[in-house]
Amino acid sequence: METFNSIETEGRIACCECGVGIVPNAANMCVGCVRSKIDITEGIPKTSQLHCCKFCERYFLPPNGWVHAQLESKELLALCLKRLKPTMTKVRLTDASFIWTEPHSKRVKVKVTIQKEVFSGAILQQAFIVEFTIYNQMCDDCRRAEAKDFWRACVQVRQKCDYKKTLFYLEQLILKHGAHVNTTGVKPVPTGIDFFYAKIQDARKLVDFLMTVLPCRYHYAQELVTHDTKNNTYDYKHTFCVEIVPICRDNVICLPKKLAQSFGNMNQMVVCLRVSNVVTLLDPATLQMADISGTQFWREPFESLCQPKMLTEFYVLEVEPVEGLNRGSGHGHVSTKHVLADVWVVRANQVGQTDAATLSARTHLGHLLHPGDSVLGFDLLNSNVNNRVLDDMRTDKVPDVVLVKKVFNRALRARKRQWKLKRLIEGGNVVPDTASVEGEFMGFMEDLEEDELMREKINIYRDAEKVVPVEPEDDDEDVPAGPSLTEMLEDLDLGANDVEMEENVAEME
Repeated sequence: METFNSIETEGRIACCECGVGIVPNAANMCVGCVRSKIDITEGIPKTSQLHCCKFCERYFLPPNGWVHAQLESKELLALCLKRLKPTMTKVRLTDASFIWTEPHSKRVKVKVTIQKEVFSGAILQQAFIVEFTIYNQMCDDCRRAEAKDFWRACVQVRQKCDYKKTLFYLEQLILKHGAHVNTTGVKPVPTGIDFFYAKIQDARKLVDFLMTVLPCRYHYAQELVTHDTKNNTYDYKHTFCVEIVPICRDNVICLPKKLAQSFGNMNQMVVCLRVSNVVTLLDPATLQMADISGTQFWREPFESLCQPKMLTEFYVLEVEPVEGLNRGSGHGHVSTKHVLADVWVVRANQVGQTDAATLSARTHLGHLLHPGDSVLGFDLLNSNVNNRVLDDMRTDKVPDVVLVKKVFNRALRARKRQWKLKRLIEGGNVVPDTASVEGEFMGFMEDLEEDELMREKINIYRDAEKVVPVEPEDDDEDVPAGPSLTEMLEDLDLGANDVEMEENVAEME
């Protein structure tokens, strides 16, 4: 017997519209007739708009955001689909892609594929193209910048001091830690620096940074710019005024009696050794040191007797180191980098005169001074100082002169200097440009050569353009060594790298 093999065949029906044979479906119509009767893209716009800021090249993200997006990027595709999302609630998105257009045509075409269920069970898929036209619209940040109203928060750094060494030190700290990256502008003023920000959060970050690196305090204020009564919205400008302690390096200070006693029976006449996150004071008669934080200073403020510009130059006649138990009394931390000595000096303009007055002083510069050197000091015997704390001191406790620092050959130090510092304002200064600014900055660089602790907290760069001449008589001069090569950083020079790469490519060819 022959085996019967049954073959299943799919029945076909005629389309109710055009009569073409089709596989049975819920609509009993072919695909062409279904598309002619039903358009699943109905209600979805085929054209739309995108707004781009021509200054910062950001696209507007409703309701009030701006985002960076490159052409044919996933960020731009997501932005385009968000524009279509409110009209695609009844369909399902299956695919979306860009269609290439000229970059300068101000047109973006997106091919969208969607699916929708029709006639109770039939799923219809359709692809269509949406064309987006790009219009220019200035964002809020660029609008404020063009209107010269580009800041919303300002940090005003102020120091009531004639000498700006602390501001130069702050400039280097800001450059090292990049605390100025979000600023919209930096403006020097006679008593400090102003930093402008577009957001108040960035201004608060700078204030927190200043509070950690310098002894200071700040005050906050805000100014109403605009007020929308309909939406009940306010627009403010915020200002932070940061006040640094009015104490500078090499200042001579007369401490209040109670404050000096709280530092371990310290003498009232002290010298400011450095200003970092605390004010470091040194007693030149006992080598005793004390650190004063910003909170302590503002609780019991005191003034300086003498600024560095008020110091007098003296000529050293004799130096006698102090040894044994005569090093002084007192308690607390005692400096080991200084040597106590008794020094006899005379004013530099009276050297060789028979009636020149010889002054004696106990100083902390015994490791630097030798007979014949020059030293800067504050002549209390021949000065007229209006200070209430000094007037209340006993006469026998007030020294004739307070020696502050040794005088070195400034020209020789400049010739031997093989390093440099970067500036916050290229081609300018953080303080107003005056005749003495350059000399003050040179004095700040000399302080860095003498103080290792200050050099550790800032970036020092090797000056590759400077060639130090070798002169035999220079070795006889006594000048500070300054930073070593291990403390210097190599400055990044993009131009030199490009030249080097071109030379390497030429050698390979």
